[in-house]
Amino acid sequence: MKKYLLSLAAAVALFSLFGCNNHSEAPETVVQLKPMQQSYRGVVPCADCEGIEVSLFLDKDGSWVRTMRYLGGKGAGSYSDYGTWERTAEKLMLRDSKGEKTWFQPHDDALEMLDRNGNPIDSPFNHTLKAVDATLPTVPMAMKGMYRYMADTATFKDCATGRTFLMDSNAQLERGFAGSPEPVLVEFKAHFIYDENPDTGAQFKALKADGDGRFQPGKNCDN
Repeated sequence: MKKYLLSLAAAVALFSLFGCNNHSEAPETVVQLKPMQQSYRGVVPCADCEGIEVSLFLDKDGSWVRTMRYLGGKGAGSYSDYGTWERTAEKLMLRDSKGEKTWFQPHDDALEMLDRNGNPIDSPFNHTLKAVDATLPTVPMAMKGMYRYMADTATFKDCATGRTFLMDSNAQLERGFAGSPEPVLVEFKAHFIYDENPDTGAQFKALKADGDGRFQPGKNCDN
Protein backbone atom coordinates (compact mmCIF):
# COMPACT_ATOMS: atom_id res chain seq x y z
CA MET A 1 0.00 0.00 0.00
CA LYS A 2 1.31 3.41 -0.77
CA LYS A 3 2.32 5.44 2.26
CA TYR A 4 1.01 8.65 0.90
CA LEU A 5 -2.36 9.41 -0.59
CA LEU A 6 -2.31 10.52 -4.17
CA SER A 7 -2.48 14.29 -4.57
CA LEU A 8 -5.83 15.69 -5.65
CA ALA A 9 -6.19 18.58 -8.08
CA ALA A 10 -8.71 21.42 -7.86
CA ALA A 11 -9.35 23.67 -10.82
CA VAL A 12 -10.98 27.11 -10.96
CA ALA A 13 -13.61 27.30 -13.72
CA LEU A 14 -13.15 29.64 -16.64
CA PHE A 15 -15.62 32.47 -16.97
CA SER A 16 -16.41 34.00 -20.36
CA LEU A 17 -17.95 37.45 -20.72
CA PHE A 18 -20.11 38.12 -23.76
CA GLY A 19 -21.18 41.52 -25.10
CA CYS A 20 -20.61 43.93 -27.89
CA ASN A 21 -16.87 43.77 -27.39
CA ASN A 22 -14.90 40.52 -27.34
CA HIS A 23 -13.01 39.68 -24.13
CA SER A 24 -10.29 37.05 -23.78
CA GLU A 25 -10.90 34.18 -21.36
CA ALA A 26 -9.32 34.31 -17.91
CA PRO A 27 -6.31 31.97 -17.55
CA GLU A 28 -6.94 28.68 -15.73
CA THR A 29 -5.59 28.51 -12.19
CA VAL A 30 -4.65 25.14 -10.70
CA VAL A 31 -4.16 24.63 -6.98
CA GLN A 32 -1.88 21.68 -6.23
CA LEU A 33 -2.69 19.99 -2.93
CA LYS A 34 0.14 18.68 -0.80
CA PRO A 35 0.21 14.89 -0.34
CA MET A 36 -1.16 13.62 2.97
CA GLN A 37 -0.18 10.57 4.93
CA GLN A 38 -2.66 7.76 5.36
CA SER A 39 -2.73 7.30 9.14
CA TYR A 40 -2.88 9.77 12.03
CA ARG A 41 -3.10 9.39 15.80
CA GLY A 42 -3.36 11.61 18.86
CA VAL A 43 -4.99 12.03 22.28
CA VAL A 44 -7.66 14.73 22.41
CA PRO A 45 -9.63 16.13 25.38
CA CYS A 46 -12.51 14.22 26.96
CA ALA A 47 -15.21 15.67 29.22
CA ASP A 48 -15.55 12.63 31.50
CA CYS A 49 -12.35 10.64 30.99
CA GLU A 50 -8.58 11.17 30.87
CA GLY A 51 -8.56 11.60 27.11
CA ILE A 52 -9.58 9.99 23.83
CA GLU A 53 -6.93 8.33 21.69
CA VAL A 54 -8.06 8.92 18.11
CA SER A 55 -6.65 6.82 15.26
CA LEU A 56 -7.67 7.92 11.76
CA PHE A 57 -7.05 5.94 8.57
CA LEU A 58 -7.63 7.75 5.27
CA ASP A 59 -8.02 5.40 2.34
CA LYS A 60 -7.18 6.49 -1.19
CA ASP A 61 -10.69 5.52 -2.38
CA GLY A 62 -12.13 8.48 -0.44
CA SER A 63 -13.23 6.50 2.62
CA TRP A 64 -11.94 6.59 6.19
CA VAL A 65 -12.03 4.51 9.36
CA ARG A 66 -11.64 6.08 12.80
CA THR A 67 -11.05 4.32 16.11
CA MET A 68 -11.57 6.16 19.39
CA ARG A 69 -10.22 4.62 22.58
CA TYR A 70 -11.47 6.21 25.79
CA LEU A 71 -8.77 6.42 28.44
CA GLY A 72 -9.82 6.06 32.08
CA GLY A 73 -13.23 7.05 33.39
CA LYS A 74 -16.39 4.95 33.51
CA GLY A 75 -16.79 4.82 29.74
CA ALA A 76 -13.37 3.29 29.00
CA GLY A 77 -13.38 1.22 25.83
CA SER A 78 -13.04 1.46 22.06
CA TYR A 79 -15.40 2.59 19.35
CA SER A 80 -14.96 2.72 15.58
CA ASP A 81 -16.84 4.46 12.81
CA TYR A 82 -16.39 5.13 9.12
CA GLY A 83 -17.44 7.36 6.26
CA THR A 84 -16.15 9.38 3.34
CA TRP A 85 -13.68 12.26 3.15
CA GLU A 86 -13.24 15.32 0.95
CA ARG A 87 -10.36 17.76 0.81
CA THR A 88 -9.83 21.36 -0.23
CA ALA A 89 -6.62 23.38 -0.22
CA GLU A 90 -7.06 24.26 3.45
CA LYS A 91 -9.39 21.71 5.06
CA LEU A 92 -10.18 18.03 5.32
CA MET A 93 -13.84 17.13 5.89
CA LEU A 94 -14.97 13.75 7.22
CA ARG A 95 -18.61 12.71 6.83
CA ASP A 96 -19.60 9.75 9.00
CA SER A 97 -22.29 7.10 8.42
CA LYS A 98 -24.90 9.36 10.07
CA GLY A 99 -24.05 12.37 7.94
CA GLU A 100 -22.23 14.23 10.71
CA LYS A 101 -19.16 16.24 9.66
CA THR A 102 -15.77 16.56 11.33
CA TRP A 103 -13.23 19.13 10.13
CA PHE A 104 -9.43 19.14 10.17
CA GLN A 105 -6.74 21.46 8.87
CA PRO A 106 -3.71 19.64 7.38
CA HIS A 107 -0.26 20.79 8.57
CA ASP A 108 2.68 18.90 7.02
CA ASP A 109 2.66 15.63 9.01
CA ALA A 110 -0.30 16.50 11.26
CA LEU A 111 -4.03 17.22 11.27
CA GLU A 112 -5.45 19.93 13.51
CA MET A 113 -9.03 19.35 14.63
CA LEU A 114 -11.46 22.20 13.93
CA ASP A 115 -14.84 22.95 15.47
CA ARG A 116 -18.15 21.82 13.98
CA ASN A 117 -18.21 24.86 11.70
CA GLY A 118 -14.70 24.27 10.39
CA ASN A 119 -13.08 27.01 12.46
CA PRO A 120 -9.99 26.80 14.74
CA ILE A 121 -10.62 25.62 18.30
CA ASP A 122 -9.61 28.16 20.93
CA SER A 123 -8.26 25.85 23.63
CA PRO A 124 -4.98 25.25 25.50
CA PHE A 125 -5.46 21.49 25.12
CA ASN A 126 -4.17 19.28 22.32
CA HIS A 127 -6.40 18.84 19.26
CA THR A 128 -3.72 17.59 16.87
CA LEU A 129 -3.31 14.16 15.30
CA LYS A 130 0.22 13.23 14.19
CA ALA A 131 1.10 11.08 11.18
CA VAL A 132 1.96 7.47 12.06
CA ASP A 133 2.60 4.19 10.26
CA ALA A 134 -0.51 2.07 10.75
CA THR A 135 -2.68 -0.40 8.87
CA LEU A 136 -6.42 -0.48 8.23
CA PRO A 137 -8.20 -0.77 11.63
CA THR A 138 -10.05 -4.00 12.41
CA VAL A 139 -12.28 -2.86 15.31
CA PRO A 140 -15.90 -3.93 14.51
CA MET A 141 -18.27 -1.19 13.32
CA ALA A 142 -22.07 -1.18 13.24
CA MET A 143 -23.23 -1.36 9.62
CA LYS A 144 -26.54 -1.52 7.80
CA GLY A 145 -27.14 -2.30 4.15
CA MET A 146 -28.51 -4.53 1.43
CA TYR A 147 -26.99 -8.02 1.30
CA ARG A 148 -27.05 -10.35 -1.68
CA TYR A 149 -25.57 -13.81 -2.19
CA MET A 150 -25.48 -15.10 -5.75
CA ALA A 151 -23.20 -17.43 -7.70
CA ASP A 152 -21.02 -18.02 -4.62
CA THR A 153 -20.41 -14.28 -4.28
CA ALA A 154 -21.76 -12.08 -1.49
CA THR A 155 -22.09 -8.32 -1.82
CA PHE A 156 -23.15 -5.61 0.62
CA LYS A 157 -24.45 -2.16 -0.39
CA ASP A 158 -23.89 0.17 2.54
CA CYS A 159 -26.91 2.35 3.38
CA ALA A 160 -24.74 5.15 4.77
CA THR A 161 -22.39 5.71 1.85
CA GLY A 162 -24.16 3.96 -1.03
CA ARG A 163 -21.00 1.99 -1.77
CA THR A 164 -21.04 -1.71 -2.59
CA PHE A 165 -18.42 -4.10 -1.19
CA LEU A 166 -17.60 -7.74 -1.70
CA MET A 167 -18.13 -9.75 1.48
CA ASP A 168 -15.71 -12.21 2.99
CA SER A 169 -17.23 -15.71 3.20
CA ASN A 170 -19.72 -16.04 6.10
CA ALA A 171 -21.94 -19.13 6.44
CA GLN A 172 -24.46 -17.48 8.80
CA LEU A 173 -25.12 -14.60 6.41
CA GLU A 174 -25.42 -16.96 3.47
CA ARG A 175 -28.01 -19.06 5.32
CA GLY A 176 -29.87 -15.96 6.47
CA PHE A 177 -30.18 -14.74 2.91
CA ALA A 178 -31.87 -18.09 2.10
CA GLY A 179 -31.79 -17.71 -1.67
CA SER A 180 -33.93 -14.57 -1.78
CA PRO A 181 -34.40 -13.27 -5.34
CA GLU A 182 -33.73 -9.71 -4.16
CA PRO A 183 -31.19 -8.11 -1.79
CA VAL A 184 -32.20 -8.22 1.89
CA LEU A 185 -31.60 -5.54 4.50
CA VAL A 186 -29.18 -6.68 7.19
CA GLU A 187 -27.52 -5.13 10.22
CA PHE A 188 -24.26 -6.45 11.66
CA LYS A 189 -20.88 -5.48 12.98
CA ALA A 190 -18.03 -5.70 10.52
CA HIS A 191 -14.65 -4.30 9.53
CA PHE A 192 -12.87 -3.65 6.25
CA ILE A 193 -10.08 -5.84 4.95
CA TYR A 194 -7.84 -5.89 1.90
CA ASP A 195 -8.13 -9.03 -0.20
CA GLU A 196 -6.42 -10.19 -3.38
CA ASN A 197 -7.90 -11.37 -6.63
CA PRO A 198 -6.55 -14.94 -7.09
CA ASP A 199 -6.53 -14.58 -10.88
CA THR A 200 -4.95 -11.16 -11.32
CA GLY A 201 -3.27 -10.55 -7.96
CA ALA A 202 -4.96 -7.13 -7.80
CA GLN A 203 -5.81 -5.91 -4.31
CA PHE A 204 -9.35 -4.83 -3.45
CA LYS A 205 -11.28 -3.69 -0.40
CA ALA A 206 -13.79 -6.10 1.12
CA LEU A 207 -15.96 -6.39 4.21
CA LYS A 208 -15.65 -9.04 6.92
CA ALA A 209 -18.57 -9.63 9.32
CA ASP A 210 -17.84 -9.83 13.05
CA GLY A 211 -20.64 -12.03 14.36
CA ASP A 212 -24.16 -12.80 13.16
CA GLY A 213 -26.30 -10.50 11.08
CA ARG A 214 -29.92 -9.48 11.71
CA PHE A 215 -31.94 -9.75 8.50
CA GLN A 216 -35.04 -7.64 7.90
CA PRO A 217 -36.89 -9.01 4.84
CA GLY A 218 -39.14 -6.58 3.02
CA LYS A 219 -37.23 -3.52 4.20
CA ASN A 220 -34.58 -1.36 2.53
CA CYS A 221 -32.29 1.54 3.40
CA ASP A 222 -35.17 4.03 3.27
CA ASN A 223 -37.51 2.31 5.74
